[in-house]
Parts: sequence; C-alpha cells; structure tokens
Amino acid sequence: MKKEVKDTIIVELGEKLKSYPHFYLVDVTGLNAETTSELRRKCFKNEIKMLVIKNTLLHKAFEASEIDFEPLYDCLTGNTAVLFTNTANSPAKLLKEYTKQGVPALKAAYAEESLYVGADKLEELVSIKSKNEVIAEIVALLQSPAKNVISALQSGGSTIHGVLKTLGERPE
Repeated sequence: MKKEVKDTIIVELGEKLKSYPHFYLVDVTGLNAETTSELRRKCFKNEIKMLVIKNTLLHKAFEASEIDFEPLYDCLTGNTAVLFTNTANSPAKLLKEYTKQGVPALKAAYAEESLYVGADKLEELVSIKSKNEVIAEIVALLQSPAKNVISALQSGGSTIHGVLKTLGERPE
C-alpha cells in the first residue's frame, strides 16, 4: 500500500472518530465470509458503521486524535473491526448475541466519553442507556405525579358527590 493511500485512510479514520461519539473495537479473527456478511447486515440495520482496518493505521489515527486513546493501543492485535455508532449501547447489544460463539469478541470500546477495555465490560456497555431511553424515563417520571393527582381528584370527586347527595336527601 502506498504512503499516500495510507495517509488518506488515516485522515478518513480521524474524521470518523470525530463524527461518531462512540466506537467499539472488535476481534473478528475466525469469522468466515457468511458470518461476516451477517454481521455487516445486522450492523447496517442498527445504524452501525463497520470497518475492518489495519491495526497500524488505526493506531496512527488514534495518535492523531485530540482524545488520548493510549489505553486502547494494546488491544490493536489480530483482526480488528471498528464499529462506529451514535447510540452507545447498540453495538454491545449486537455483540451480546454472539457471546456463545465467542466471535466476534469485544476488545475495547469508547462510549459516553469513557474507555472500556476487555471483553468483560460487555454487560456494562449493554446497560448504558441511550439518549432516547433516558428521555422516555424522565417523561414517565414527570407524568407519574400528575396521573396520581388526576386519579385522586376523579375518585375523590365521586366520593364528595355521593356524600353531598346523601346529605341532601336526608330528612332534617
């Protein structure tokens, strides 16, 4: 590969690192063509950009980045695929489907401005809530007290009406 081509790839990787807030490093050693194609299709459906890249080029892109990715350097061995995403937990959920097979395996991840190194961090990454999930929980929490007040007023209104009706019908 010519130096100009390598430089272009490093610049493109740097742009992807800036444009995507989260990425996962995955070991794809041992994947056959069929399984790789299946993984790519699932990534596409989940809006995950999958790139299989040379470790040295990825290392140089990390070095050129503004963020310190030094803890990830040791993970750059074997066949590495990078999964770029806008939702922090979607690649983790996808990789969890493959845990019984062992391939692809999580090497490391950069999610929510934190580094996660090691396959044992997969459960932790799955439990990260996406922005939409957090918003949904907040809306549900905000609606809950209002629903309680409305239901209390509705049930209390019929009780008060019954008491007033009984008092009005009672002879003096």
